[in-house]
Amino acid sequence: MNTMTMKWLIRREFWENKGSMFWAPAIVAALLVLLVGGTMVYGMAVHGSPGIVHINGQVMSHGALAAAMPAEMQLKAARVASGMYIAAGAPLFLILSFVVFFYAVGALYDERRDRSILFWKSLPVSDGMTVLSKAVTALCVAPLIAVALATVASLLLLALALIAMAIGGIHLAGPIMSQPDLYLQPLRLVGLLPVYVVWALPTVGWLLLVSCWAKTKPFLWAVGVPLIALVLVKWISYTLENFSGAPLNVMPVAQEIVARLLGGIVPGIWFSFVGIPESMHHQVQGPDVGVLFEASWMTLATAGAWIGALLGAAMIFGAIRLRRWRDEG
Repeated sequence: MNTMTMKWLIRREFWENKGSMFWAPAIVAALLVLLVGGTMVYGMAVHGSPGIVHINGQVMSHGALAAAMPAEMQLKAARVASGMYIAAGAPLFLILSFVVFFYAVGALYDERRDRSILFWKSLPVSDGMTVLSKAVTALCVAPLIAVALATVASLLLLALALIAMAIGGIHLAGPIMSQPDLYLQPLRLVGLLPVYVVWALPTVGWLLLVSCWAKTKPFLWAVGVPLIALVLVKWISYTLENFSGAPLNVMPVAQEIVARLLGGIVPGIWFSFVGIPESMHHQVQGPDVGVLFEASWMTLATAGAWIGALLGAAMIFGAIRLRRWRDEG
């Protein structure tokens, strides 16, 4: 019964926020494919492919250039392309950060503002199930939609690029389709969802807590309180340092706390706290996405990741408790 209830609550959240969670990133993905892919297709259709290219002062045709390209170089190009193509969907993950932020900060406030909370509380659905459904929507549903759309957009752009290269006489479709990374990339993105959940929990928990207790302007409360607290810590630290002459060194901790509260929903934010692995800086044949995937999971071995996650869970629990009596408009 609880599973079915949660399922329908998540469906309700998606239906009510379909415009921001699906259509907004879908439109961005379509524009990305039309602008970037359309530019390639238009250029080939109108201007065509130049018949010759100049390399070191020598004139070579595209056919000769393609024939002269050794199999090892083609394989290397295919490996880089199959490992990098998913990066074309990066704008959608940036959109995801804004979608999750504004969804979470208004999720519990909007139902109090339009008085719909009175209707939902009349149903046999607990406050815990309601708040958890909103947390699951922000932490799992929205990221999975972004991954799906980013994968489709990236594959379409890769296909258009292969067509453009084929028109120019360079055929890489076969080598690229034989690369395992072409098929593993979307699976790796889905596999990073638990990492994203752990690092995003503090932000989602904070936003849901603010959304539950703020009587007005939850966005200003959610952003203003951490920033004002950071300014106060900076001022206190500066004042005490002038009196005592010894620095307190509390600003790095305060800045990290504020970053976790406000920026945890940004994909890849975990590398700003633990650093990018050294092996990523020494890739001769392009970035190794497998190393990036493993390094992301390794961030869960740090205490900071789980301390933040526990605090985020505690704030979600606080939002559940507050919702029991926060029913005013």
